[in-house]
Amino acid sequence: MARYWPEPPYTHGTAPRTGVLLVNLGTPEAPTAAAVRPYLKQFLSDPRVVEIPRLAWWPILNGIILNTRPKKSAEKYASIWMDGGSPLKVHTEKQAKLLAGYLGHGGITNVHVEWAMRYGAPAVPDVLNRMKAAGCSQILIVPLYPQYAASTTASVMDEVAHCLTRWRNLPEIRYVRNFHDHPGYIAALAQSVRDHWMKHGEGDKLVMSFHGVPRRSLDLGDPYHCECQTTARLLAAELDLPAERWQLTFQSRFGKAEWLKPYTQPTLEALARQGTQRVDVLCPGFPSDCLETLEEIGLECKHAFIESGGKTFHYIPCLNERDDWIAALTDIVRDHLGNWLTLPARDAGELAIAALRARAAGAER
Repeated sequence: MARYWPEPPYTHGTAPRTGVLLVNLGTPEAPTAAAVRPYLKQFLSDPRVVEIPRLAWWPILNGIILNTRPKKSAEKYASIWMDGGSPLKVHTEKQAKLLAGYLGHGGITNVHVEWAMRYGAPAVPDVLNRMKAAGCSQILIVPLYPQYAASTTASVMDEVAHCLTRWRNLPEIRYVRNFHDHPGYIAALAQSVRDHWMKHGEGDKLVMSFHGVPRRSLDLGDPYHCECQTTARLLAAELDLPAERWQLTFQSRFGKAEWLKPYTQPTLEALARQGTQRVDVLCPGFPSDCLETLEEIGLECKHAFIESGGKTFHYIPCLNERDDWIAALTDIVRDHLGNWLTLPARDAGELAIAALRARAAGAER
């Protein structure tokens, strides 16, 4: 087998194209145990996600987790499945289409926008190959994780790099590393909260729940915890909330190891027992609604809060297709495209030749 995949014949003078690839975490193809199992296997086999030596982790994953968890996860997926499929897939696809439209409306027309999933389909390598076939020689990778973490953002970068080891004619690659403090992102989050309050009134407390990671990752230098704290502080400031009106928590703990604290569900239960009657919960680390927001927060945590004595629980939806969020995403993409927009590659050679001629003319004088 050839080490590198065949390339289309190189044609001198062909105008290159700029591509933007949005990448989200992933989803099974259906809310069934048969579909969840391969998705979970791919996800939990990623050494960025589970930093346990393979020799120790492999028997646990294949002998226990993949024989017990798919059925339970499938039932949870079934409770939030949409007509178009998984909510994460539906929203990510819509965001890509809207981003292309917003760029075009802003006069940026020669940009090819695609979307992919780190785990499951459409797979990153498949979409990158499609972008190559479309003539993209400059590609901006946009992991849809506002806060950088090795287990999410870096895993996307790993997958892109691994795919490119099979290409002969490599594209120029740029990445959006994070956007946890981007003004447009913070403003969109704040407005989503205000819109909710206008419709339902304000709760006693706003809980900002971020996806958790093992505590060990913080000790080893991962910036995720700090970036979540920054997002929460900026959002609270934008909403003019005093310290006693909001709290940051971390959800989706997996396994027995210590993860970032405080944990979301125990915090909500404690608030209810302490007399908090009404809470609003927002998930700022998720631009799109998914299993972790709709089922874990919207159903499980709501039930736990009410059972612990709380009266009213409101989950504030993710940004999804909000106009202000898509506008912010467009700004983020445009900023990172930079001179790919102001200096098209097809003109670079002509400008270089003109500069050389001008320099030569100056030397002759």
